Amino acid sequence: MPAAPEPSVSVTLAEIARLAGVGRAAVSNWRRRHASFPEPVGGTDTSPQFALTDVQQWLSARGKLKEAGSRLEWLWPQFEALGDRDTTGNLIASFGTAALGRDPADTGERSGPRRRVVEEALRAAGPDGGREAFAFLLDRWLTAHVRQISVTPAPLARLMVAALAASRPGTTPRTVLDPACGAGGLLLAAARHWGTPGDGPRLLGQERDPVLARLAAVRLALTTADVGQPVGPGADIRAGDTLRADAWPDETADAVLSNPPFNERSWGQEELTTDPRWVYGHPPRTEPELAWVQHVLAHLAPGGTAVVVLPPAAAARRAGRRIRAALLRGGALRAVIALPPGAAPPHAVALQLWLLYKPRPGETAGAGSSLLFVDTARPAGEEAPGGGKPVIDWESLGVAVPAAVGAHLGATDGAGPPAGSTAVPVIDLLDDQVDLTPARHVPAAAVAAGRQLRDSWREFGARLRELRETAEVLAGLPLDHDGPDTRSITVEELERAGALTLHSGRTPRAGTVQGGQAPDGAVPLLTVADLMASRSPAAWLTTADAAAEPDGPAVTADGDVVVAGTARAFDAWVERTAPVALGPQLHLLRTDPAVLDPWFLAGCLRAPANGRQAGSHASTASRVNVRRLRVLRLPPAEQRRYGEVFRQLHLFERSLREAGRLGGGLVAGMSDSLAAGRLTAD
Repeated sequence: MPAAPEPSVSVTLAEIARLAGVGRAAVSNWRRRHASFPEPVGGTDTSPQFALTDVQQWLSARGKLKEAGSRLEWLWPQFEALGDRDTTGNLIASFGTAALGRDPADTGERSGPRRRVVEEALRAAGPDGGREAFAFLLDRWLTAHVRQISVTPAPLARLMVAALAASRPGTTPRTVLDPACGAGGLLLAAARHWGTPGDGPRLLGQERDPVLARLAAVRLALTTADVGQPVGPGADIRAGDTLRADAWPDETADAVLSNPPFNERSWGQEELTTDPRWVYGHPPRTEPELAWVQHVLAHLAPGGTAVVVLPPAAAARRAGRRIRAALLRGGALRAVIALPPGAAPPHAVALQLWLLYKPRPGETAGAGSSLLFVDTARPAGEEAPGGGKPVIDWESLGVAVPAAVGAHLGATDGAGPPAGSTAVPVIDLLDDQVDLTPARHVPAAAVAAGRQLRDSWREFGARLRELRETAEVLAGLPLDHDGPDTRSITVEELERAGALTLHSGRTPRAGTVQGGQAPDGAVPLLTVADLMASRSPAAWLTTADAAAEPDGPAVTADGDVVVAGTARAFDAWVERTAPVALGPQLHLLRTDPAVLDPWFLAGCLRAPANGRQAGSHASTASRVNVRRLRVLRLPPAEQRRYGEVFRQLHLFERSLREAGRLGGGLVAGMSDSLAAGRLTAD
């Protein structure tokens, strides 16, 4: 069992659920059923906090303490309780340093609870687990402070390294630099790609946040080295403001990888007016990204290459057109690659990768040179289900982007630019705007567009046939509009009778909601905004966070009925894509199908007249009282007959929406083809 933590450490109900390895409702049930459950030591009535020592003893006494994999879980609250963000980050770095073989006293943790926590972490990690434990604690720390710290996702880091490697095939850079290294993710990806024992690149980094700089240094030391078996010359990470106080003024690198901060206006424009790095022009105050681009180029060795993450505005803002033109004329910019939205924070923006090159002495762009554009933001023929945000296929990107870079730079003999990319002569880009947005230059592939158009027509025809068949069934139903109304019952009465249980969605705990590419096993978070935009959920929770939120969102199972309890998006349906976490104003009704048919229930609930009667009528944003919604009183056999008709009606509605979506796409596709003069004489 883990050693007893400091008495001052407290945890919430959600953290207890995670530590015990149980669902979010189990801890609330323990608290209600067991008088011996620990009393709160702080917090509020709605979010109480409990002493970790008391919780540990209570769980252990009842055999509810999760042992497998739990030692690291118990460590995190002890680290978090010992201070603020910086204190906790430094403490994790101290543990990592100790795991490398140094005594905890040498890390600055000489006495008191901080030293005891570091020593407990070393015991929990074991002789060979320091790397795993550090990675676990670092991940928890980054997740807890996700709004303050921007991290380059690992798939994007691998893609950037692959693109850089494709630009210099067959060579291993002697030095890799990241001037805004954060937690060291890009340097770590470079070490894993090029590193071999004793023969990897030298890794250099700078980060203005001293805590992040220290964590990056320890992370790279732990990950790229075993005891006595270094991978290459190692890493050197320094703290400081890169643009104002360059930690590597005399260093050059064969390769640079960077994801610098965006949209910063106070980056030092006035005090750096005469800086020698501005070879391609003095960056305006509103163009900090172009200052970073020139800083990167200043640190590249002749013939070296760099890949930098930039916002799309850097390719098009009018204030930066002269610098962009100078980069093109000087041969310093070789490729602009548009990424899909969600590839990295900010997730709503389609970020870009710029491939930079440091010309050798006497080497210029030349009149015949060209710039590679790659547009992966909207892959041809690929749409997300329900018109939502496209899922990022990192595996395909990892093939397509390096292939395009390799073909452009001559690494692939006889191959032209792959689909989704094009090479545009520099002379054609030097207009008044110098707009380098890939979508403006990458043409739709005619063959792919024609194939997609033919497929869309076939799918549209299939939808029309489905509509016709379902319409004939529905139109032929015998409906008695003159007979008496059948008696009904409210959801509240059904709940009291035990025929169903009602669970309402809530806003998840701060810091648990994630955006962008969801990993396998993640739980989508459905909101009213998603329903109103007719899109798939744009956010998600980890399985652990979804299961360990006693006061968080309801999570669906297959066959549950979901109700949107707002007049703006009132609807009810049978959930078939579980698990899905439900946000505010969304409700989950769970039934016993032998007593209450789900399709019958959803069909009755979603009737517009039902919603109007149960609404508050205060405004168009009024809420619908789900408990006041009414359901027909019918025996199970008759419910199933009605439920089948409701299911047919649901299919009819879905086919109508799909036909409308396909029809809109067909109109757009046909218009593009006709405007391009593709109508033949036949």
